[in-house]
Amino acid sequence: MAEQDRIGAPPASAPRDGDGTRRGVEPDVMRIVARGQGELIQPPDLEAFREWNRLQKPRALIDKRMSEQEAIARFVHNGDYIATELYGTVRCPMSLARELVRQGIRDLRVAGQGVLELDLWLAAGLIKKIDLTYIGLEIYGISNALRRAVESGQVETVVEWSNAALAWRFKAAALGVPFIPVRSMLGSDTFRDSAAVAVECPFSGQTVCLLPALIVDVALIHVHRADCYGNAQIDGITGFAAELARAARRLIISTEKIVPTDDIRRYPDRTIIPYYLVDAVVHAPFGSHPGEMAYDYGRDEPAIQEWVEASRTAEGAQRYLDRYVYGVRSHEEYLDLIGTKRLAELRAQAEVRA
Repeated sequence: MAEQDRIGAPPASAPRDGDGTRRGVEPDVMRIVARGQGELIQPPDLEAFREWNRLQKPRALIDKRMSEQEAIARFVHNGDYIATELYGTVRCPMSLARELVRQGIRDLRVAGQGVLELDLWLAAGLIKKIDLTYIGLEIYGISNALRRAVESGQVETVVEWSNAALAWRFKAAALGVPFIPVRSMLGSDTFRDSAAVAVECPFSGQTVCLLPALIVDVALIHVHRADCYGNAQIDGITGFAAELARAARRLIISTEKIVPTDDIRRYPDRTIIPYYLVDAVVHAPFGSHPGEMAYDYGRDEPAIQEWVEASRTAEGAQRYLDRYVYGVRSHEEYLDLIGTKRLAELRAQAEVRA
């Protein structure tokens, strides 16, 4: 086994004792079994992240309410690594995603586990590199926007991970460790096309997969309620909101409701995201539309089908963007375009299911 294939191996130049071990170092090493061939798009720097949290995250109770326009303009920059939460159309931060398209922020590197929001960014030509788990249209098939972006070379790099692996990478960052050991992806093509490393466990001798921590520049998370400081609560499935919020340098929260802090304190166990992690709080009723919010409103199936049909061609996708993104100046104007009657129908769907 070559020196470069051992984690913790001492340098070859270190002096040796008579038995061949190197002086002043432990001979034990962790043997690397295999390496994924994918690019590590966002290498972890835990010490820099710790310093960022110490110096850039205020602990004071500051009113962080602002519009989508201000939040995106202040906290998202060209070339940033961005992650959204959750999978599919559930609680997706669509009001923030549309505003990012309006502002034309480009060369993004993204954690690709979304659907509608990432599809819009791909269609708008904003994404450069993807850590990919899944970008598709669920029952409607694969993403045409992703296929075109990759085949055209617009997206330069695609690195594959399992859904669990990406969430665990956020967990590693949240824990403050450079990697996390799991058994996911071993023996699969997904491992081969990832940037993970398989090693021999020093305790059991079994092969485990090491997933590098993923620290994102900006996270966008949509929640059910938050106070003006950023204490946020989620009803229903919480996904990986807790991990992502703790793995982000900058965190923008959009929320269905802004409530008094006393309401948050009444049920502290529901506060998935504490205020000191949050940089911006955006009030966005129906902020997940055309996706859904558990117990609040159902997903707008005809609206999703409209995007599915439009995105089959680049021209159709552009017409969609012109109408629903570029053609409105704000989330409020977008809701006016959808109409109060349709929004009330979606609200009623959730009430029936509850």
